[in-house]
Formats: sequence, structure tokens, C-alpha cells
Amino acid sequence: MFLDYFALGIIFFVAIFLFYGVIAIHDIPYEIAKKRNHPQQDALHIAGWVSLFTLHAIWPFLWIWATLYREDRGWGFQEVVEKEQVLESEVKGLTESLRKLEQRLAEMEASQTGHSQKASSQTDKAEV
Repeated sequence: MFLDYFALGIIFFVAIFLFYGVIAIHDIPYEIAKKRNHPQQDALHIAGWVSLFTLHAIWPFLWIWATLYREDRGWGFQEVVEKEQVLESEVKGLTESLRKLEQRLAEMEASQTGHSQKASSQTDKAEV
């Protein structure tokens, strides 16, 4: 009699454990999408619930869908290459601007020392 209740308790425990386990597993793609700030995370969440009715047949595709997007690079590597090219051209432009500014600063310093030498020689002539 005691073993019958014990077996019934184990059956209930296993059923509840499996039920919550399946629900926790179906939510993994949504959690990945949320972590990666996926733009379609709500659709992934709903598709995860739909996958319960398809016995998780579409679940691997949801996993792939969730992991394809990363906030830093978007949907793939092509955007990274394009961003690197844009950044490289911006760095070249900034380097050129910096070189021009340094050149102008050097010219201004040279003209300022020329003016100060003229002023000091004129001051010397005035004192004599």
C-alpha cells in the first residue's frame, strides 16, 4: 500500500518535472534573443510557444534565428567589413586633418616668433 502511494508520488513528480522542463527548454531561444537585444525577440518568444504545439519540431530553427543576430555586428560579418572600411576612411580623413592643423600651427608659431623677433629688435633700436 505504501509503495503504491510512493509510486504515484514519483509519477506526479516526474510529470511535473517534465512539464516545467519542456517549458523551460522552449524558452531558451527567447532568452538568447533577449540577451543579444534581438530586434525580433517577441516573435521568437511567440514562435517558442508555437513550437510546443509542433512538439518542438521548429525549435532548432528558433535557436538558429536567435543566435544569428548580434548587436555589435548585426546579422552577419558583411556589416563588420563595411563598418571597418568606413572607419578606416574616417581615420584617414582625421589623420589628414590633423596633419594640416599641425602644419598651420607650425606656420603660426613661426610667424609669431618672427613678429616677436621684429618687436624685440625694434625695442632694442628704440632704446639706443
